[in-house]
Amino acid sequence: MEVSSSFRETFVHLVNDIFPELTTGEPLFNVLATSAILLVSVVIYVIARLLIRPQIARIVYKSNNVWDNALQEYGFFRRLMHLFPALFIYITTPILIDEGAVLRGFLIKSAQLYMLYSGLLALYAMLSTVEYVYNSSSLAKRAPITGFIQVTKLAFAIVTILLSISLIVDRSPLLIVSGLTAIAAVLLLIFRDTILGFVAGIQIAANRMFNTGDWISMQKYEVDGEIKEIGLTNVKVQNWDKTISTLPTYSLTTEAVKNWRGMQESGGRRIKRAIYLDIHSIKLCDNDMLERFSKIRYINDYIEKKKNELQAYHRDSSIDESDLLNSRRLTNVGTFRAYLEAYLRKHPHINQELTLMVRQLPPNELGLPLEIYCFSARQDWVDYEKVQADIFDHVIAMLDPFDLRAYQRDSHLSSLHLAREVEKTSG
Repeated sequence: MEVSSSFRETFVHLVNDIFPELTTGEPLFNVLATSAILLVSVVIYVIARLLIRPQIARIVYKSNNVWDNALQEYGFFRRLMHLFPALFIYITTPILIDEGAVLRGFLIKSAQLYMLYSGLLALYAMLSTVEYVYNSSSLAKRAPITGFIQVTKLAFAIVTILLSISLIVDRSPLLIVSGLTAIAAVLLLIFRDTILGFVAGIQIAANRMFNTGDWISMQKYEVDGEIKEIGLTNVKVQNWDKTISTLPTYSLTTEAVKNWRGMQESGGRRIKRAIYLDIHSIKLCDNDMLERFSKIRYINDYIEKKKNELQAYHRDSSIDESDLLNSRRLTNVGTFRAYLEAYLRKHPHINQELTLMVRQLPPNELGLPLEIYCFSARQDWVDYEKVQADIFDHVIAMLDPFDLRAYQRDSHLSSLHLAREVEKTSG
């Protein structure tokens, strides 16, 4: 109290030295006091910005902590400097200006609003720092917090706006909140996407449905790429063609989304592709064919095992092997299927711990589909496509040694036409 009185008396003496007959109750005194307060507050801000802030930055960059560097980068200390002039205005205004003056109330409320919004911006910088530090940690792979940070910022912004209104109209914030219930429906429409995004963010985080870095596909939005950011209202996805797609956050929980995270965590990427065989090329194996197949290293043991199995069957059933109607014989397509499975079992880039099979699908007008179902150990797109292409290069090249043909509509028709011409010529 004594400090305030002496400060006021000193200022009054300084004013009276310039304006001897000026009293504290006159408007000119209040204008001079206001000008002095604002001028000194500007000087305080300049000093804080030019002297104090560089010292803080020097201390921050010398440390090895991540969080204080992030605070500096997001402007926390810079925004905090605004509190010094605001506090000076708030403290000195009641001292220098009389209570009944209009400028007194204006300056005090302005200082309060200044401190309120400076604190809000500093709090925003702190929340951004928390988000940055969290995203830099391993916990970010489990659950993103960008949506929650944005909700927190929005909540603080709403509270700040309510407090600002209460300061301006000089009413309790509770009265203002109670008055907002009348326009709740309008607010729901305005913040519809925000509310839906917040609820979706809780579901995504609680169930670990998606995270930044996940590869997702959404046919409805033609999205196929990696999630870069999960925000309160929007999700940013960078497609493989390097375009950026922006989706509503709630669409991740309401639309059909394929998340490839399971594939990435499983250690394999699925290869599921069929080659159509010309049914006319499928036949029973004779001794010459079996002799030729037995020289293929992947299936020589398979051929010997099948030969012994068939011989035992014919002997036990008293069937002559030359009896084509009753004897059992291998087929070239079945032997080829066994060869492909053995080939995949030895392939260095196929994950042997996951499902691996070569199967026949139902025949159709295009022939007999022979499908390879396995998982590439290489998950990167380029390497995966190379592995898949190498496998089917080999599959197509090995059709001829097994006396098989791939179905191809034009070549198939031309071969039939050629066969008919040969029959006519020989006839």
